[in-house]
Amino acid sequence: MRAWLFNSGSHTAASSFGLLILRVAAGVSMAAAHGWGKLTSFADLAPKFPDPLGIGKTFSLGGAVGAEFFCAILVALGLGTRWASVPLVFTMGVATFMIHAGDPYGKKEMAILYLVIFALFVFTGAGRYSLDAKLGGRKGR
Repeated sequence: MRAWLFNSGSHTAASSFGLLILRVAAGVSMAAAHGWGKLTSFADLAPKFPDPLGIGKTFSLGGAVGAEFFCAILVALGLGTRWASVPLVFTMGVATFMIHAGDPYGKKEMAILYLVIFALFVFTGAGRYSLDAKLGGRKGR
């Protein structure tokens, strides 16, 4: 389990640098632009938050905050990147295919882009310039 959790992937220095830039940009952007507002306005948002999965508005908001803030920070740090990306992919999938299903492409474009970016990290790992590489002892060759 630890081997996969902290598996930073097998990457060159150049591809690892590209993954670093993408991880930090996507993770910080998601946390700052989407997760932080939900976290700090939790009590106000909970009664009116969408519940597309039928688990309750508070749980739906809690899941969104967990993914969009906490998991996004983990991705930016490169810590448990593959695992942290899974809830982000799920959340962006719900946003794309349920919340914005009937909306024009322009309205769901950001959710699709985030979905694709975080899906990439599920498959590639964080790269050699990450906490995953340091903790997993991998150099990402």
